[in-house]
Order: sequence, then C-alpha cells, then structure tokens
Amino acid sequence: MTAAVAISAVHKRFGRVRALEGIDLTIGRGEFFGLLGPNGAGKSTLINIIAGLTRADAGTVAVLGHDVVNEYRPARQALGIVPQELVFDPFFTVREVLQIQSGYFGLGAANEAWLDELLQALMLSDKASANMRTLSGGMKRRVLVAQALVHKPEVVVLDEPTAGVDVELRKSLWEFIQRLHRHGHTIVLTTHYLEEAEALCDRIGILNHGALVALDTTQGLMEQGIGNTLCVCITTAEPVTALPSALEAKLKERDATRLVFQLNKDSDSIIEVLDSLRTAGVAIVDLQTVEADLEDVFIELTRTRSEVAGH
Repeated sequence: MTAAVAISAVHKRFGRVRALEGIDLTIGRGEFFGLLGPNGAGKSTLINIIAGLTRADAGTVAVLGHDVVNEYRPARQALGIVPQELVFDPFFTVREVLQIQSGYFGLGAANEAWLDELLQALMLSDKASANMRTLSGGMKRRVLVAQALVHKPEVVVLDEPTAGVDVELRKSLWEFIQRLHRHGHTIVLTTHYLEEAEALCDRIGILNHGALVALDTTQGLMEQGIGNTLCVCITTAEPVTALPSALEAKLKERDATRLVFQLNKDSDSIIEVLDSLRTAGVAIVDLQTVEADLEDVFIELTRTRSEVAGH
C-alpha cells in the first residue's frame, strides 16, 4: 500500500544552520503519528517541506505517492495543514473563509453541505456569520482546523493545534480529530503536550538538531524509558529551599514538600540521593519510585543527542 507520507534522505540548510540532516521517515495510511522535538529541532521545516512551502536541498517527499515538487497538485489535494500560527483574513466571515478555501480546490456550491457539517462538528455554527477578527483565539483555532478539512484530505497535519487554548477546547478538538482518525484519515501531530502524544499516537518520531533520534511505537519508546531511567518521588517533612548542586541537576520537578528526581539506572543510586538529602538536613517522610513516562523518554533522548552534538 502507498504510504501516506514518504520522506527520503531530506536535507535542508538555512545559511550555516543545518535544519534537517538526512531525514528518512515513512508514515503509513491511517496512522496517528506524533512528530516531537524541542524548539528549533526542525519540525516546522519538515512540515513546510511536506506542504510544498519550502524546498529541500536534497531528498524527496511524497504524499500518497505524489512528489510534493513534481506532482504538487495531487499532493496538495491529498493534504490538509493546520498551522501553528493564527493566520486569518480579518475582512471575511467564518463561512466566507471556508468558501474561499473551497474555491482553491475547485469546490463550489456542492461543498456547502460539508462546510455545514464542519461548522457543526467544530461548534462554529453560531459563528458562521461572524467576522474573523471578532473571534477569540480558541475559535480562530477551530476555523483553521475547518479550513484544513474543506477538501476532505486523506492526510491531516496538525502543527501545535492546541497551543494556548483552554482545556475545554483541547478536549473538543481531540474528540473531533479522533473521529477523523476512526474514519480512516492519517493524522500527523506535533505538540509540546507530551501527554497528548502518549495518549493519541500509534507511533512517534523525535527530532533533535535536525536529526531523527528516535522512531518507535509509543509503547516501544515507553519501554526504552523504563529501561534506562527511574523517577524517585520524595516527600519531605518541611519545604526544601536549597539542594546540593549534584541533586539539583537530577531534579525533574518540585513543590513545597515534594521532590521528583530523574535518575539513570546505570550511573545513579537512590541510596546516594537519600544520603545527600540527609547530609543537607532534609527530613524524609516518604519515598516512591514512579514509572517513566513519555516526557522522561523525550528528555533523555534529546539530552543525549545534544551532548553528542556538543550543544
């Protein structure tokens, strides 16, 4: 079966900056794929190349078997992009924006029923006649999702779709995206909310400094993290104001009387952590070990890559 997205040996530089270094990646049809990485990792550059907005210096990208450069019309017909930025035209209503977008794909009055369905599914029906500039940020985000779907693309790319939106909107957007996925759409997601990727994605690729540093099923990545790292949650009798520098480096999160350390099983010792805390005068009430989550895996993989690259 033809892949939804096939990326082969893609390189891209901006001056001296190597944005992408030989990316090889195949995303299957019907997959829910997560593309993760820290800021500046190359995610947006790769998405722009898939969308045909940026040309790779070397390598090829195809959407449903159509090269995004040489066969750009069918490639773009098969693709819907929800951008990270809130880009909108302030002179049109919500329905007009969707009608204009339909026109770009040669769709006319016959597409009105689908536009009505999109407006209803994204809870925009009562805003159909509202001018775009009057909408809240969350409502604008919904319109961007609707715009990406007006031509019923088989492959949908979501670039930070829930960035800066409230919890209720995040929930409703993901319910809608999961429905699209159940109906056979391929979903490619970038997000900084790692719990979203962990809950939604079948497979995850992690980019760092322009290279693909990990590619596996979500469960496979989780098992990697569980194998190499251990989180230790310590409850203290009183708030801790200062820690030895060696422990600060291992601290993952803290609040008043709770400290969470991320340890490497090969090189760190829980006993040494406890001894250091006692030496610092910290009274320990409770200790628990916590299974690593996707965030731990992400931190470990991107940190390792940075150390190797000398960053």
